[in-house]
Amino acid sequence: MGTYPPRECGIATFTRDLKTAIDRKFSPKIKSKVLAMNSNSANFYNYPKEVIMQISDTHINEYVEAAKKLNEIGAVKLINIQHEFGIFGGEYGSYLLSFLDEVKKPVIVTFHTVLPSPNQKLKKVVQSISKKSACIIVMNNRAIGILADDYGVKNDVFVIPHGIPTIPFVQSSREKAKIGFKNKILVSSFGLISSNKGYEHVIEALPDIIKKFPNLVYLIIGQTHPVVRKREGEKYRAFLENKVESLALQGHVKFYNKYLTLNEITKYLKATDVYISSAINPNQIVSGTLSYALGCGRPVISTPFLHAKEAVNHERGFLCEFDNPKSFAEAIIKLLSEPNLKESMGKNAYYYTRHMTWPNVALAYMEVFNKYTDIKENTTSALPKVKFSHLNDLTDDFGVIQFANNTEPEVASGYTLDDNARAMIVSCMHFISSKAEPELKKIRVYLNFIKYVQQDDGRLFNLVSYDRKIDFEHWSDDAHGRALWALGLLISTNSIPAEIKEGAKSIFEKALNSIKEYKSPRAAAFTLIGIYYSNKALPSIGNIAKIRELAEFLVYIYTIHSSDKWKWFERYITYSNSKLSEALLYAYLATNEQKYLGIAQESLEFLMTTTFENGVLVPVGNNGWLHKDSDKSYFDQQPEDVSSMVQTLALAHGITKNEFYKKKAHIAFQWFLGKNTLKQVIYDETTGGCYDGVGQSSINLNQGAESTISYLIARLTLNYDKSFN
Repeated sequence: MGTYPPRECGIATFTRDLKTAIDRKFSPKIKSKVLAMNSNSANFYNYPKEVIMQISDTHINEYVEAAKKLNEIGAVKLINIQHEFGIFGGEYGSYLLSFLDEVKKPVIVTFHTVLPSPNQKLKKVVQSISKKSACIIVMNNRAIGILADDYGVKNDVFVIPHGIPTIPFVQSSREKAKIGFKNKILVSSFGLISSNKGYEHVIEALPDIIKKFPNLVYLIIGQTHPVVRKREGEKYRAFLENKVESLALQGHVKFYNKYLTLNEITKYLKATDVYISSAINPNQIVSGTLSYALGCGRPVISTPFLHAKEAVNHERGFLCEFDNPKSFAEAIIKLLSEPNLKESMGKNAYYYTRHMTWPNVALAYMEVFNKYTDIKENTTSALPKVKFSHLNDLTDDFGVIQFANNTEPEVASGYTLDDNARAMIVSCMHFISSKAEPELKKIRVYLNFIKYVQQDDGRLFNLVSYDRKIDFEHWSDDAHGRALWALGLLISTNSIPAEIKEGAKSIFEKALNSIKEYKSPRAAAFTLIGIYYSNKALPSIGNIAKIRELAEFLVYIYTIHSSDKWKWFERYITYSNSKLSEALLYAYLATNEQKYLGIAQESLEFLMTTTFENGVLVPVGNNGWLHKDSDKSYFDQQPEDVSSMVQTLALAHGITKNEFYKKKAHIAFQWFLGKNTLKQVIYDETTGGCYDGVGQSSINLNQGAESTISYLIARLTLNYDKSFN
């Protein structure tokens, strides 16, 4: 319940974005509908179909009738009111109380404004709203204290930040040319214009700034607020334009008089060097424009209103004095004079806001909703569409680049056999269902890389520099084994051209010569899986013998290390752990040997007891791992380990038809979508990439090859069973 587009209003935009985020995250189990607030009966809006009811803010009877109708709709489980005093009728929006008196559904109110030191009428309205609400949501911590101290509110109050779009971090220099400001320094402000924005103080600061930075342009982006325009026309805009003219700043101040789409907002913010938030109301508790600017990774210079005092510190920008152009001039000059400081503040702003992206905000809202509704069992997230954009960006004509700096491929990191083998697995998995020609092209690239690193003795080396030099000093049996897994899958994939399969078969058979050098159980497991797939296409007694040999090795080390309380293959649990159990599942499929199935299930169930906690997958962290008779390391959690667990559980379900394994596979995959220790989304739906891990207090925002491909393997694994969707 709130305003909604096409009505031009910040609350309307927020309501739409929140609704979209929740529906995208939890569809088809949950669908959001809208009760739209209209500005008196004279206004008509051509609403989209999700708006099922409307209320004219000045007609108190419509509040009552809407509540009665909602009471009769069984599918409506909860009402979330996006509250701003000005969008409801009556003094301080008191008409809303008539709706709350009548409605029988749980109501959660999101306060977009929390004013300190209220008068008695305002205090009474807020108290009445609170008493009639199941709980309250605010957007920063300062609001909690104001509600408690100034209003005496005793409800549960939850802090969920203002949502922001998920946008990759980019340098402003790359974006300026796209909007016609190449070689300019851009500072900007955006939002619906009204006299409380304080833009005149920034304009008055510009003459001093331009003396030092003559190529600076200040963009004031956005149309006049419709309510302001109705009341006083373009008075404030004309005032600003006159000030620009009087100071001879026509070449340095540009107005973009338009209600902005999200794409336009982000386009201008990405081109901005410094964002200016000059609001003159010290009690402003929330600023969506400030949140968006920080979310685009832009350093902020702001007046010290309540939201800015919490969001902008010395690591992310500067706070200036109210009504003080000199203060703005000093801050802008200082920031522009120190490029390294400007860059670090921008990155800090970006990192600070990752929990504020709309997918994370949707998760947070749903967690609160589930405290007051009976829809908990219906909140499994929808599976994202498979997206290869980032993997394609990481792949050149030689192979897949190992690391990324945020989303940019870090070419200096070179290539690894590990990642190219993983990438070939992804391409084969996708080709099975798509038969897409682009996948064949990528398969050739990854196969050629594997061929490039193979030596005469059959060994496949792991590390290759960007200038194509192989590191012959370090041979990884794990990487070698993973490549055999990838080659075996390729050999078994239908519709792959014969010459590609023949090339893979040649490399595969030569690489098998190195099995005798294995020391790693994971190398044995990966290789066993590869032989299993190869044997599907080219069955032979020799293949089965090799599978038995590798399986017996895993059984042997399990027998040595396992006990009543430690049912595992080693004295420690490290990475890609479930692959050891999974290899024995494949051995069972190949040989029908019950012993392999028994140990596979026993070890997998033990691993699940160490990694599933309170219905959430908590992988063993690589900062210490888990050693027998020691405590588990919780961080940093790696996508590769999650991906392995999804694959193993899906296979266990396929073999046993036990629904328990399928449910656990789905829970494990949800780690990527926010059901993890930090309750943050690890998969980046805008790029198709995956962040590099979960730390103790933050996620690693780099989207490297291992993480991205691990996500894709897990996602494609669930495609093989439509019941997962």
